Amino acid sequence: MSLPPPLTDTLQEFRLHGGDVPSYPHSMTQRLAHWANKTPLNTFLAEREKGQHRWRTLTFGEAMPQVNHLAQALIDHGLSTERPLMVLSGNSIDHALLACAAMHVGIPYVPVSPSYALLSEDFVKLRHVVDLVTPGMLFVDEEARFSRALATVCDNGVTCVAKIPAQRALAFDSLAATPATADVESAHARVTPDTIAKLLFTSGSTGMPKAVINTQRMLCSNQAMLAKRLSFLGQHTPVLVDWLPWHHTFGGNTILGMAIHNGGALYIDDGNPTAQGVQRTIENLREVSPTFYCNVPKGFEALVEHLRNDDSLREAFFRDLEMLHFGGAVLPAHVRTALEGLGKHTRGAPVPMLTGLGSTEACLAFCTEEPSDTPGLIGKPVPGMTLKLVATDDKWEARLKGLNITPGYWRDTQRTNEAFDHEGYYCTGDAMRLLDPGHPERGLIFDGRLSENFKLVTGTWVNVGTLRLHLVEHFAPLVQDIVVVGEGRDYLTGIVVLNLPACQQQLGSENTPLEVLAADPSLHQWFAQRLATHCRGQSSSMRLERLLLLDQPLSVDRGELTDKGSVNQRLVRERYTDLVACLYAEPPQDPRIILPSANPEP
Repeated sequence: MSLPPPLTDTLQEFRLHGGDVPSYPHSMTQRLAHWANKTPLNTFLAEREKGQHRWRTLTFGEAMPQVNHLAQALIDHGLSTERPLMVLSGNSIDHALLACAAMHVGIPYVPVSPSYALLSEDFVKLRHVVDLVTPGMLFVDEEARFSRALATVCDNGVTCVAKIPAQRALAFDSLAATPATADVESAHARVTPDTIAKLLFTSGSTGMPKAVINTQRMLCSNQAMLAKRLSFLGQHTPVLVDWLPWHHTFGGNTILGMAIHNGGALYIDDGNPTAQGVQRTIENLREVSPTFYCNVPKGFEALVEHLRNDDSLREAFFRDLEMLHFGGAVLPAHVRTALEGLGKHTRGAPVPMLTGLGSTEACLAFCTEEPSDTPGLIGKPVPGMTLKLVATDDKWEARLKGLNITPGYWRDTQRTNEAFDHEGYYCTGDAMRLLDPGHPERGLIFDGRLSENFKLVTGTWVNVGTLRLHLVEHFAPLVQDIVVVGEGRDYLTGIVVLNLPACQQQLGSENTPLEVLAADPSLHQWFAQRLATHCRGQSSSMRLERLLLLDQPLSVDRGELTDKGSVNQRLVRERYTDLVACLYAEPPQDPRIILPSANPEP
């Protein structure tokens, strides 16, 4: 990695390069075919049989012929770049086979969040996606579950396919039985690194979702980059147990891609980081011991208590584990400490924990190489990528160029042009800073989203990312997140997103609903005392004067909350104006307002 000069007051930009990238395949399915030939009996994918306990498994040797059959079916139905394959269901073996089939013959694969169809009332985002992409085929697992959405957005020009058809959909099994012809081989031969592999949608938290072009080069080079940075991947066949959704880059590009590129086994976890969903994850981890386990901070937080209290689960989880990895947000220190302690207790030494930072436009772009407890550390640029930091107000904006960077947004020239600077660097909107300006090789600190930061009326900048991390740690474990409020105001306040299971445990009541918890006097007293200790010695840009406990869940459908549990700070501030007004009423009248306790804990 090339080193910049130390930061000075006059320096306006500097650059870091991640080093050379190894050679990489021209398409993702090139590696799939490699493993089908080299290790045909090795497990590629596994999932729970619906309604049953046993695992359905698919070997590499079984996968490649099915990919060819499905690819022929896609060709026969006239799919193309202009009429791609859209998948509206969650992670599954059939989903993966269709995705690989499309990419194998140069047809873009478009995974879309099921929430657009299952949790929405108006289907506005789903209509936008369908209108933008113009799919030729749409796959769902069960047609009946998606019937309202399909009836709303699918016209006669779209072929619907379902694993369990009901009315209009073709059966997935009939596509999988299509005999492959020379057309498949010919189409695959035309695939190049510049071929569109998938269209991956942004969250749409600041407007309608954008379709990010992911080329074969992006996906394949990024896996080669990770294989160089994470050398242990080439030493042992990875075993992955993972729930991260494939319509996000973390799950769909990094995790599924890691199994394909490295010949690993991916056990599809049908759980998620909620009080109910983590029970499924626990069942799966009892039976399958991962060698590399990835999750978002909320997922690790949901898992920790079960690992602490369940000896058999802890033994199974840590038995073969070589590495832990988190992304998507900053891991609270108490969760990291717990994982390190549990690993040391179980194995005699903590399991190394790495982290990184990626995006829909850049795949996994930063990654640590060694464990660190430094909050916000994201490591160095991956091999083959150059980072340019540009002075912006009191921050440094990260801009990226490399093989893993998108060429732009599908059918959106204006946004594509706006996303890149005059040198062709992708402008991330993320702020970063060096951990040690004198030693850039020590890595970078994520310094928040530029769009999240704001000024108080005094002109003082508020770094929301840094403050949020401090708050989540200080009010642990009872908060999931805190939305920092105060733009253009005299002082800061916060809207608290409660950690429902932790609050229920605190009060000794498993079934208490959120709206009752948020009004509980003993919970208010706890927060008042913690708020008082938080305020001690803090400057105005790091101190909340009031809190309000949110008594309604945030919405994934409205973009307030992502599938991975991250809260869109700015959107919540703008949308919940009534709560903001309550926080700043003088004198405070609303009973939901929490002020610092006059008798804080020592």
